[in-house]
Amino acid sequence: MLNDYSSFGPAYRNFKVREGVYVPEPEADFPGDNPFTRMTPIRGKYKDIKFDASYPYLDKSLKFKVCHFLIYRVLWYLAFPLNRIRFGLRIEGREKIRQNRELFANGVMTVCNHVHRWDMICVLQAMRYRKAWIPMYAQAFNGKDGFLMKSIGGIAIPDNLGGLKKFDQALDELHAKKQWLHIFPESCSWYHYAPLRPFKTGAFNMAYKYALPVLPLMISFRPRTGWRKCFGKGAPLITIRVGDPIVPDLDAPRKEEAARMRDLAHQSMLDLAGIVSNPWPSHID
Repeated sequence: MLNDYSSFGPAYRNFKVREGVYVPEPEADFPGDNPFTRMTPIRGKYKDIKFDASYPYLDKSLKFKVCHFLIYRVLWYLAFPLNRIRFGLRIEGREKIRQNRELFANGVMTVCNHVHRWDMICVLQAMRYRKAWIPMYAQAFNGKDGFLMKSIGGIAIPDNLGGLKKFDQALDELHAKKQWLHIFPESCSWYHYAPLRPFKTGAFNMAYKYALPVLPLMISFRPRTGWRKCFGKGAPLITIRVGDPIVPDLDAPRKEEAARMRDLAHQSMLDLAGIVSNPWPSHID
């Protein structure tokens, strides 16, 4: 039996899941016409950083290296355990990271739905505590969380040619060092939104360029029960599932192959979440 959630609003039209899949009630009026609408404001915007050719997309200063080291220690020893306690994090399919370690030897690109303030922490835990570099919306670095975003591995995505050239050079350097990348292809966060929104194709163009396998991950929710009702003010608990890697075919044309990987990743994530009818297609031209 499939439940119909169209009563939750236009962003849930024709949304259906397998029996037993939990869908939290929406905490906001999600738009049903533009899946790339930014629902989360930049917190405490007070800076005016210019993301041009002079901006250090890959900061090599001693200050950054120390902060990057320390922030990951805080994640490992504080945030990761707290995530399991506060949000009941469960990880399913994590053994696929180990099983494909040879495939990932030169790096990998992970992709995940963007539905929680701590979703990047969930991804890092699912990746067996591997570090990752994360291309992010540049203007968010102007807010109060900008320093934290950069320290965790965030790389601002510029909107001008000079900045894009430096951004590409930073990614070239990271790839040469066989670093792991992560992208949220939905581009912006909708907290606790159960359907899967369309993907931007840029992540998959990047995977093709660097010959990186794409590893899809999907966050879904569980009702808050037991002693965890004391935390989170009723926010749902989290499960993150790891899918099978998608290997780019470098003999195929880039545009067609990027679209194939995008569509395959989208469908894989729907399957991981138990979604049988989704309001959105895999992409919007």
